[in-house]
Amino acid sequence: MAALLPAEWIKNWEKGGKNEFVQLCRALSENKSHDNMGFRDIQQALYELAYHVVRGNLKHDQASNVLGDVIEFREDMPSILADVFCILDIETSCLEEKSKRDHFTQLVLACLYLVSDTVLKERLDPDTLESLGLIKQSQQFNQKSVKIKTKLFYKQQKFNLLREENEGYAKLIAELGQDLSGNITSDLILENIKSLIGCFNLDPNRVLDIILEVYECRPEYDDFFVPLIESYMYMCEPQTLCHILGFKFKFYQDPSGETPSSLYRVAAVLLQHNLIDLEDLYVHLLPGDNAIIEEHKREIVEAKQIVRKLTMVVLSSEKTEEKEKEKEKEEEKTEKPPDNQKLGLLEALLKIGDWQHAQSIMDQMPPFYATSHKPIAIALCQLVHVTIEPLYRRVGVPKGAKGSPISSLPNKRAPKQADSFEDLRKEAFNMLCYLGPHLSHDPILFAKVVRLGKAFMKEFQSDGSKQEDKEKMEILFSCLLSITDQVLLPSLSLMDCNACMSEELWGMFKTFPYQYRYRLYGQWKNETYNSHPLLVKVKAQTIDRAKYIMKRLTKENVKPSGRQIGKLSHSNPTILFDYILSQIQKYDNLITPVVDSLKYLTSLNYDVLAYCIIEALANPEKERMKHDDTTISSWLQSLASFCGAVFRKYPIELAGLLQYVANQLKAGKSFDLLILKEVVQKMAGIEITEEMTMEQLEAMTGGEQLKAEGGYFGQIRNTKKSSQRLKDALLDHDLALPLCLLMAQQRNGVIFQEGGEKHLKLVGKLYDQCHDTLVQFGGFLASNLSTEDYIKRVPSIDVLCNEFHTPHDAAFFLSRPMYAHHISSKYDELKKAEKGNKQQHKVHKYITSCELVMAPVHDAVISLHLPKVWDDISPQFYATFWSLTMYDLAVPHSSYDREVNKLKVQMKAIDDNQEMPPNKKKKEKERCTALQDKLLEEEKKQLEHVQRVLQRLKLEKDNWLLAKSTKNETITKFLQLCIFPRCIFSAIDAVYCAHFVELVHQQKTPNFSTLLCYDRVFSDIIYTVASCTENEASRYGRFLCCMLETVTRWHSDRVIYEKECGNYPGFLTILRATGFDGGNKADQLDYENFRHVVHKWHYKLTKASVHCLETGEYTHIRNILIVLTKILPWYPKVLNLGQALERRVHKICQEEKEKRPDLYALAMGYSGQLKSRKPFMIPENEFHHKDPPARNAVAATVQNGPGGAGMPTSLTINTVRLEEGTTEETDKLKEKSQGVVKVINKAVNATPKVATSNGNSASNSKIIKEKDDKEKSGKEKDKEKKEKTPAATPEMKALGKEGKDKPKEERANKDDKAREIKEKTPKSEKEKEKVKKEEKASKEEKSKTVVTIIESKSTAEKEREKEPSRERDVAKEIKSKENAKGGEKMPVAGSLKSPVPRSETSESEREQKRRKVDTHSSPSHSSTVKDNLNELKDSSAKHYINHTTPTLSKSKEREVDKKDLDKSRERSREREKKDEKDRKDRKRDHSNSDREVPQDSTKRRKEENGTTGSSKHSKSESPSDSPRLNEKEKEKNKSKSSGKEKGDSIKAEKMEKSSSGSKKESRHDKEKTEKKEKRDSTGGKEEKKHHKSSDKHR
Repeated sequence: MAALLPAEWIKNWEKGGKNEFVQLCRALSENKSHDNMGFRDIQQALYELAYHVVRGNLKHDQASNVLGDVIEFREDMPSILADVFCILDIETSCLEEKSKRDHFTQLVLACLYLVSDTVLKERLDPDTLESLGLIKQSQQFNQKSVKIKTKLFYKQQKFNLLREENEGYAKLIAELGQDLSGNITSDLILENIKSLIGCFNLDPNRVLDIILEVYECRPEYDDFFVPLIESYMYMCEPQTLCHILGFKFKFYQDPSGETPSSLYRVAAVLLQHNLIDLEDLYVHLLPGDNAIIEEHKREIVEAKQIVRKLTMVVLSSEKTEEKEKEKEKEEEKTEKPPDNQKLGLLEALLKIGDWQHAQSIMDQMPPFYATSHKPIAIALCQLVHVTIEPLYRRVGVPKGAKGSPISSLPNKRAPKQADSFEDLRKEAFNMLCYLGPHLSHDPILFAKVVRLGKAFMKEFQSDGSKQEDKEKMEILFSCLLSITDQVLLPSLSLMDCNACMSEELWGMFKTFPYQYRYRLYGQWKNETYNSHPLLVKVKAQTIDRAKYIMKRLTKENVKPSGRQIGKLSHSNPTILFDYILSQIQKYDNLITPVVDSLKYLTSLNYDVLAYCIIEALANPEKERMKHDDTTISSWLQSLASFCGAVFRKYPIELAGLLQYVANQLKAGKSFDLLILKEVVQKMAGIEITEEMTMEQLEAMTGGEQLKAEGGYFGQIRNTKKSSQRLKDALLDHDLALPLCLLMAQQRNGVIFQEGGEKHLKLVGKLYDQCHDTLVQFGGFLASNLSTEDYIKRVPSIDVLCNEFHTPHDAAFFLSRPMYAHHISSKYDELKKAEKGNKQQHKVHKYITSCELVMAPVHDAVISLHLPKVWDDISPQFYATFWSLTMYDLAVPHSSYDREVNKLKVQMKAIDDNQEMPPNKKKKEKERCTALQDKLLEEEKKQLEHVQRVLQRLKLEKDNWLLAKSTKNETITKFLQLCIFPRCIFSAIDAVYCAHFVELVHQQKTPNFSTLLCYDRVFSDIIYTVASCTENEASRYGRFLCCMLETVTRWHSDRVIYEKECGNYPGFLTILRATGFDGGNKADQLDYENFRHVVHKWHYKLTKASVHCLETGEYTHIRNILIVLTKILPWYPKVLNLGQALERRVHKICQEEKEKRPDLYALAMGYSGQLKSRKPFMIPENEFHHKDPPARNAVAATVQNGPGGAGMPTSLTINTVRLEEGTTEETDKLKEKSQGVVKVINKAVNATPKVATSNGNSASNSKIIKEKDDKEKSGKEKDKEKKEKTPAATPEMKALGKEGKDKPKEERANKDDKAREIKEKTPKSEKEKEKVKKEEKASKEEKSKTVVTIIESKSTAEKEREKEPSRERDVAKEIKSKENAKGGEKMPVAGSLKSPVPRSETSESEREQKRRKVDTHSSPSHSSTVKDNLNELKDSSAKHYINHTTPTLSKSKEREVDKKDLDKSRERSREREKKDEKDRKDRKRDHSNSDREVPQDSTKRRKEENGTTGSSKHSKSESPSDSPRLNEKEKEKNKSKSSGKEKGDSIKAEKMEKSSSGSKKESRHDKEKTEKKEKRDSTGGKEEKKHHKSSDKHR
């Protein structure tokens, strides 16, 4: 400690030190804030002053003077000074320096007037006292003090027992035992006792003992004996009474002794009146505290052993030994335990209401040790009864209950009775805490406490209190929760099954928020059972009993087992349910019997069950995935389905479970959505399954009644109550929208956040689960929430997407019901306002209401996409697409009829049923009739609605597609933003998308190209299929199936096609830049060409399917198999495509059998279904006009691949465009076809017939080589002829193709027909314009066209590059092909597009290409309708810019045509005859090779299946080619190519010589066909060579 007296003060003592010291002492004396600190500081100041004197720094008189001044500052200053002298006395006596001792004695002598000598005698050493002269001799002083101490502490007072007289005691007993009812008071008796003591020389202690004995026998006279003993004690020493009582207790402490309760009572009363101290008495009682603690520990150990025994598996032999040991132990236990006097006293204290002393005794024992003894627990319960009585009578007694009032304790020192909840907290709650689980001994008190809790909660939840009261109430509430946790629930566990208590407790619990309840259950389950030995035993017994019941639970004995479960659950629900749930997680076949057996539970138990389920779900130790990491664990699936069943069947609160799912989603975990899915499915009856039949899907597009009757697998009945409960839980806790938004956001979270480490298969499953649950949950909200509730909760579409980041498809899904509600309510308002019943008025009102509701939506959606999106499609169109459903587009009449018929059958069955009682019959029939009426009414209502919607769409359609860029771009946007996202959203949406496309077509929507749309959908499905999850693939398959259904319907019948597509703008093949969709018949795609296009689409689907199957990728294979299974009704229709698929799928079956069993199962399933469809497949030439039957025999075997589809594209669009051609072109074409037929036949038949039937030219026999050489000279002649002859008609062109395929007779007829048709078309154009004819100019024009063709190709390519990645690969293929062909393919398309007159050469080129198309599939495959249409637009704009020489108009060309028309006809007929002869000859030559080829080509197909390069070589190439054949073919090709090279050089020379462009073109074409053959056979290396040579020619 720092010195309080600085050295300067001592040095300058007289000047200022003295005053400083006095002020310091005054300050220290006045500072009373810290009393103890001030006291110490004064001691230190005085000590330092005295020490300076001892050391000689200050004179003793100076010190005594200043001490004289200071002594008055405090009353205890002399005592402080004496303490200081005492310390210094000890210190100086130890010092050797005598001077210091002298200074000390002088100081004390100088201060004697300040401290009394008695104080100094107490504190100083006797030697010091002697030196100071305060005592004479120190030795005498010491002896005297020893004598006094001995007398005080060790001498006993003796009474002369011999002088006592017995009569005195007799009189004493008579005095105390007399009738005390009169005016006798304790004072009077006390005087008599005193007299007796004096008279008979009685020992006062024995007298006191006798008074206590008599009091024991007369306990009712408390008011007499207590004052008597109190007065008597004034004569005795205070400890006497305690000693006597202690002696009495000692007397009973031998093992056989039993302390009488009267003694306990007397001791208790004396304690209560403070006549003795508990501490003094407690030491006299047995057993000691250590013994009690030991016993408590032993009890805990025993309890744990019992638990161990119950959980151990004991073999039968061991069981008998165990039982014997237990019997012995029980016998030992029956020996009576020694008396516990402390507990006896405690019981007595509680009975008389002395809570303070009782509490202090219990505090010295282990917790709940005392109350574990039943008498004490009951005594304490009785005390609580008394304490809470007034409050319970006021607020707790139920209405109409009489109750039995409890009288208060007679003594005034008992605890105060509770009149308010505050009093309850102070006294009763404390008592209850000491009771703990042993409140179970008094169920009535348990019920009273619970009722008081209920009354308090009512008060707590009413809001009218002040702030201070609120704080008090909060404290009370937390106390109530503690009592519930520590007393009520543990006590319930120890009660024998008491359902009433459980229900009573639920009355209070249901007023708590579920968070508090679950917290209490958690404590109860996980902590309470471990805190008391009794509860440990009970837990073990409950588990044992639960095991016994669960082992025997089956469907047959649900009732008796259910009763046992009920009994067990009343007391220990947490333990029981924990065990039951653990069993359900292992054995899911237990779910149904367990759910049925839970019907005997109380409300509290159901609530506990909900908690236990959530706890089981949240168990951090359990893995949510199986070990293979690809599937969700079965325990989670079992729990989820148990949840669904149990929540549906019983009235359990759902809030906790729903909040748990929401919290899991917030944490980015989507596994637990499985639970929500099951709960919604079972409670609301809304199924989400991908396995829906088309009938069910159709029913789902009707009204609510039809959905319920025909839309689900199970008949959904009685979900009204459960779905109402689910709805209330969602609304009360505001979970409806949050869950939707969390699920919508979590879909992407599954992939990008959750799915990082997980197996792709699992990620897909989780994504599907998340998505399905969203769809299901949204469906539930839409059908169960009222319009107001829905609109109040769901924000506008832009807020959903931009603020909540909800994906657009999900946002519209949530908003859709809102728009429908809105529109119908507005419509109803308008109807009420004006009562015009005309249909037109109604429609007008409906359209008005739509505009009112949808206008804000149109504005809102603009923010969802970039501004350039709205150049192609209008916000109105976008919103309309996303806001409508199948219900709005079509009425499922067949579904309604089906359900009505079912009901009729049902009614008939009821009539026929003889056993059914008549009243039940009547009821059932009424039900069926009512349902039938409902369905018919619903159908009528839907029909009206659909008509109104269609009227609305008719009005809107003109503003839908703006087409500010290109129609192709419009279709891209439509597919990208509307169709693709929605068609995989749900099965109904898939159907909706297909219907919507058809609807847009039927409405003749401007700027909408149906052809393009369908083409883009079918053209390359690889990318879309590969990026789907399993369920999305299923939905995408449904979408394709519906699209194919429409296409197949059009394809099946010319009449239907003409009616539904004939003059619709969607089937225009020329897309005019102006956006004018003219109905010019020449621009329409005719029926036959449409069939070609459909064949091309089928080919594309096959190609994509084969590609996916060959990747080896799990997702690709699985998804394509799912899609193929879905589209099976409409695809494959063509035999060769079907066979190609079948082989590929068969290969998958073989490969995956061991590796991936799920793929194997899928493939086997599809394979079986595909085989069953085989009889319905047709040869290619029946699907669209193609080969003649003569070849078909061979063709059928070879036409295995998607190869046959090669020709349609270019063919379709070529023929279509040719129809626009002028008469001149017609003539030229005819002429050309005559000239070219031979050439092509050479080229084609060089690959003998097989080429026509999709054979690969490379597989041909040696004959081909010879033929090649012979034909080269022939070709040159043909070229010369061609230069002379004008072009032939498009029909001839077609014939060039078909002519190969058909028998001779047919061919001639065909030509005539074709001619007639073509003549009709150009006539109208001839009449329109008559201009001068210049043949020269037209020829020049033709040569220029070649240039434009090449340029248009480049523009087309540019266009293609812009297209989405989906088409990019196909585009690449096309380009590579084009390069190989020397730019041959695209020019055709270009020339066809251009409005520029087409030249002889271009026509002949086209003609040849057609033929080639038959031989070489690939180019045409890759040039999709879309591509050609794109090019159309671009090139028509660009031709004029690109040409250096001015081009002629169509009119001029037509004039030129007129001249040549007649000539050309004659020539063409002659040519045809020659050609036919040639062909016959060739057929004979090559019949042998024909037979060989089919096998080769089939092998080849297998090889080439997935590869882009090879599959494009020939029409017949199914996507496969065999490597063995390739080697053989290489040899053949070497010889062949050498022949061809010669031919090439000759041709090259000829080309140089020839002056006209047409000659060049035709030669170029011929070379092409030859080269193509070569390319087919030689493969990649030679392709490069040909590529170079074709470039040269170009």
